[in-house]
Amino acid sequence: MDNLGGARPLRLLLLLALLPRLRGQDLSMEECCDKGVEWANKNRICASLPLISESRECSMTQVQCCRSHLEKQSCSDGVEFANVHEKCDSHMAKNSTCEAEYFKTCCYCCLLGKAAQVQGQSCEPNPKIGYQCGIVFRTCCGKSEEGIDLSISDYAPKKEPVEISKEELDQEDPYLHDGCRGGGPCSQQCRDTGSSYVCSCFVGYQLQPDGITCEDINECITGTHNCGIGQTCVNTLGSFRCQRDTSCGTGYELTDDSRCKDIDECETGTHNCPPDFICQNTPGSFRCRPKLQCMSGFIQDALGNCIDINECLSTNMPCPAGQICINTDGSFTCQRISPSCGRGYHLNEDGTRCVDVDECSSSSQPCGEGHVCINAPGNYRCECKAGYTFDVISRTCIDINECRRYPGRLCAHKCENTPGSYYCTCTMGFKLSADGRSCEDLNECESNPCSQECANVYGSYQCYCRRGFQLSDIDGISCEDIDECALPTGGHICSFRCVNIPGSFQCTCPSTGYRLAPNARNCQDIDECVAESHNCSFNETCFNIQGGFRCLSLECPENYRKSGDTVRLEKTDTIRCIKSCRPNDVSCLLDPVHTISHTVISLPTFREFTRPEEIIFLRAITPTYPANQADIIFDITEGNLRDSFDIIKRYMDGMTVGVVRQVRPIIGPFHAILKLEMNYVMGGVVSHRNIVNVHIFVSEYWF
Repeated sequence: MDNLGGARPLRLLLLLALLPRLRGQDLSMEECCDKGVEWANKNRICASLPLISESRECSMTQVQCCRSHLEKQSCSDGVEFANVHEKCDSHMAKNSTCEAEYFKTCCYCCLLGKAAQVQGQSCEPNPKIGYQCGIVFRTCCGKSEEGIDLSISDYAPKKEPVEISKEELDQEDPYLHDGCRGGGPCSQQCRDTGSSYVCSCFVGYQLQPDGITCEDINECITGTHNCGIGQTCVNTLGSFRCQRDTSCGTGYELTDDSRCKDIDECETGTHNCPPDFICQNTPGSFRCRPKLQCMSGFIQDALGNCIDINECLSTNMPCPAGQICINTDGSFTCQRISPSCGRGYHLNEDGTRCVDVDECSSSSQPCGEGHVCINAPGNYRCECKAGYTFDVISRTCIDINECRRYPGRLCAHKCENTPGSYYCTCTMGFKLSADGRSCEDLNECESNPCSQECANVYGSYQCYCRRGFQLSDIDGISCEDIDECALPTGGHICSFRCVNIPGSFQCTCPSTGYRLAPNARNCQDIDECVAESHNCSFNETCFNIQGGFRCLSLECPENYRKSGDTVRLEKTDTIRCIKSCRPNDVSCLLDPVHTISHTVISLPTFREFTRPEEIIFLRAITPTYPANQADIIFDITEGNLRDSFDIIKRYMDGMTVGVVRQVRPIIGPFHAILKLEMNYVMGGVVSHRNIVNVHIFVSEYWF
């Protein structure tokens, strides 16, 4: 149903245009509608509207026109009431609830429009308030008559018109010159853009090419309706409605929204109940209930007569078990039954019926050992239990040895007979499966039988050890540590000392002067001189040796000075003193010794000495005169204990080199100073001499 009555005459005009004459009837659609409007003007109610034709279409048109006219009148009265009284709650429509709602709706919409005018807001309403309410809103906001009948009803007082000058009106309403005031030039919605305006339409309408006019969208033609099966789409202005194709049937009437509503025959007086009966409405019909009520135990028939109820025929069984029901006038009685039971039966606890005696439940065991007692109605029978067979000689049940009767077919490994049955067992290393017959491998490793690692095998298990351990020959379970340090095959490769630990070994080095190499097997010498971990004084020179260091105070003799280049090799340290004579010191100048060098070397202890080891190389310095005129002689002058060293001359890369060799083994620790001379002999006279003092340290350990 629409919110306002203004749309219904438009709908009826559309119906009149589509159906100018009712088929098969003498009355036209206009005549039926006029009768409905005439009745509404006279009575202001449509509930008891007399129908002028038996035609369904004429009746619908007559009722619809009557209601539309009443809605229009109620809406107009609501608008006038809002204009006069400035409120709506103090008035209630006298006709019906429906008309009162239309009156109140139009009154509220008019008050909203007047409030928008006072607050200086736009007269364009929110589309969500509805199309008809929007028309009333714009009318009351712009104080114009736009499609709404504003005739004052009989009971609404009239206001005297008051003339207001244009200047006062402009001062009172600053939005008076709004282009969209009162709807503007647009037929429905208008939006003022300042320099122009834009028109739009409500839901259910579409804007025409002129940009102003709105035309109704026929949802029934465009297919945008949602009418279901058994309903016909009927287009309306701005919307549509769904109308049933079939009638509602007896006892129902069709409502405005095409729904079937039950007719209350008791309220309308269309029932046929006698005076002694009360009418009771039911969906689609009614019932006549007698005013006289029957006593308990009786039921009333359609004519109001009281008939006795046979309680014994009801499904509730009014009497307890063991008693019979006897019907009486308005009630019933229960009589006890005393039955006699035959052999194998006895009375139940209530004594009402015979029940079977369960002989098998007694403690006497009527069937004996190995039998099964099976109860039957009034009797019982004995059978052998499962796993037993009947022996015709002894006439008793004897055990069946299933293991002997079905060898190898019942159990996967071993079968053990029991009275009336059997059970299966498995050999060691297996366990019984869930079926009680098969055997599956037992994972002994889950119980951790080994001291270290366990490997499960089919039917058994195997222990093994981690690296550095070996399995015990005694129990085959425990793991014993392997002493790699004691292996004759050299299980370890430690350069100094091997220390056994559980599962492995560790290499160690001497406590001082060495550290373990990154490979964790060899020992590396610590160069205390480079690491500055020595304790040599300022006047001493630190010389690194294998496994330690030496602090030596090596000073140059008189007429000699230290050279600025001090050679540091991997195993040697050299200090060179160069002759530096004072002026006019003839003896110094004539002395053939030009350089005195100090060299420190560290040698290992050669325990297996098979051939000479070359340890020092002395390169001859070419004198100022041609070298081919001089002979170079190398000699060991001091410190060659036990003739452990010698020196030979060798030519290498065009140079004369004196090679010092160790020719005998030396057991450390040992310290010696070899004095070497390199003489340049010319004409049998030494013209140039270099002296090298070699400090030899033989270490106890060498890696």
